[in-house]
Amino acid sequence: MDAMQAMLTRKSIKKYKPDMVPKEIIEQIIEAGLNAPSGLNKQAPIILAVTDKQTRDELSKLNAGKDPFFRSDPFYGAPVVLVVLADKSAHTYLYDGSLVMENLQLAAHALGLGACWIHRAKETFEQPEGKALLAKLGIEGDYEGIGNCIIGYPDIDPEKKPRKENRVYWVE
Repeated sequence: MDAMQAMLTRKSIKKYKPDMVPKEIIEQIIEAGLNAPSGLNKQAPIILAVTDKQTRDELSKLNAGKDPFFRSDPFYGAPVVLVVLADKSAHTYLYDGSLVMENLQLAAHALGLGACWIHRAKETFEQPEGKALLAKLGIEGDYEGIGNCIIGYPDIDPEKKPRKENRVYWVE
C-alpha cells in the first residue's frame, strides 16, 4: 500500500480480535513511529510496547480511571498497546509525539492491521501507578504520555465517514 492510499483509507478501529500480532510486525510499526519527524531532530518521543496481557489490562484500568464516562476497556480489546511518551524538555515534545502516533497508525493500516489513538496517556502516567510502571521499566526523566496507539486484527469494518467541506482556504 502506498503512502497516499494509507492516508486516505485509514479508519479508527474500535473492535479487535484477541489474536496477538507477531512481534516482527509490531517492530515494523514501531520503526515507522520512531522515524517520524521531530523538532530539531531531538527525537524526544519514546514508545512503550505492551504485549503482556496483565500489563495491558493494568494500563486499561489506569486509562479508564474512576470516571463512569470511560469504557470498562478503553482499548477496545486490542492485544497491543504502543504508548507514546515524550521528553518534556524538548519544546516540541507534544507535536513530535503526535507525529509518532500518526506514523504508528498509518504503518499498522498499511500492514493490514487496525489501530486507534486512545487518549488519556497523559493522565495515566501522571498517576502514581503510571509513574511506578515507568520506574519499574527503568524509564527515567520528565516524560508526558502523548497517546496510546492500540493495534490488532480488526473485528469490524467501519464505514469511512465523509470529510467536512470548506476546510481549505487558498491564498494565491
